Amino acid sequence: MSILLTGAAGQLGRELTREFVRQKAAPTGGRIGGRIAGNPLLHEALRGPIFGVDRKPSPAACDEAIVQDLSDLDATEQQLARLQPRVVINAAAWTAVDAAEDNQTAAFRLNAELPGMLARWCGENGAFLLHYSTDYVFDGQASRPYTEADQPHPASAYGRSKRAGEEVVLESRCRHVVLRSSWLYSAHGQNFLLTMLKLAAERSELRVVDDQIGCPTWARNLARASRLVLEKQLGAPMTSGLMHYCDGTVSSWYGFAEAIFAAASAAKLLDQRPQLHSVASSDYPTAAPRPMYSVLDTATIRKRYGVKTPPLEASLTACLAELNKGK
Repeated sequence: MSILLTGAAGQLGRELTREFVRQKAAPTGGRIGGRIAGNPLLHEALRGPIFGVDRKPSPAACDEAIVQDLSDLDATEQQLARLQPRVVINAAAWTAVDAAEDNQTAAFRLNAELPGMLARWCGENGAFLLHYSTDYVFDGQASRPYTEADQPHPASAYGRSKRAGEEVVLESRCRHVVLRSSWLYSAHGQNFLLTMLKLAAERSELRVVDDQIGCPTWARNLARASRLVLEKQLGAPMTSGLMHYCDGTVSSWYGFAEAIFAAASAAKLLDQRPQLHSVASSDYPTAAPRPMYSVLDTATIRKRYGVKTPPLEASLTACLAELNKGK
């Protein structure tokens, strides 16, 4: 039994590879980080290879790293036919939100057509599909956390492309779970955390939007939640469907920046903290509109799968410790 991971070189893909390779290395019934390591069926699945597929080589420890342009759907389907995975984890996506406005064909290719092809292949070949989506499928007009039952209404091309990808997976015949998440950050890739640290080294003052509200989420926590979901799916199959996962702290981008600089200063990653100024979204125009409020309700995944949603401070401290270690 094998796992194929698309987007293996991205920030989420790298964390997923790390999580499943650690699980693979643990003996059945053993412990990882003080907790029981998975179920026997997942362990059995991981005895097979983990294939990482991306347009650039994955730096993570896949059994085989395959360089493949995932927008070439025919070539990607040929890889599926060759590898015959039993589990497909789709972490590949067009994530450049503003650039999607002028590159809608390319964005829809990766965010809608690719998951559609993966879902069709999985349905025809008895494989399970885990697919990721985003809080940007909502327009941000709510005043309470969005549940899985709320009707999406994306306000940007990026959001529309991700919603189209959700729909094609949810309507497919394959066994699947779609996980929506938000505001991902990690010690690698391109994300708000690394951008803030870079700007802090260059400027003494920074202006950050303070009226967009969401939940910053460490990609490693999303990877851990994904493993728990997959354990349950392989151990006692449940109904396919949609769930939300994000970390447990609600914040604005300004509040997130404050937390980053406080934690980075404590970790001695900053020589000096820049002065932060809060601004309105109207003072910082972007090509694509952002949801003003995109907090996701995580009650379903917490109750059904026992997933925890850690607070920002603890996750940020752990992420920065890893970043510091790698410097």
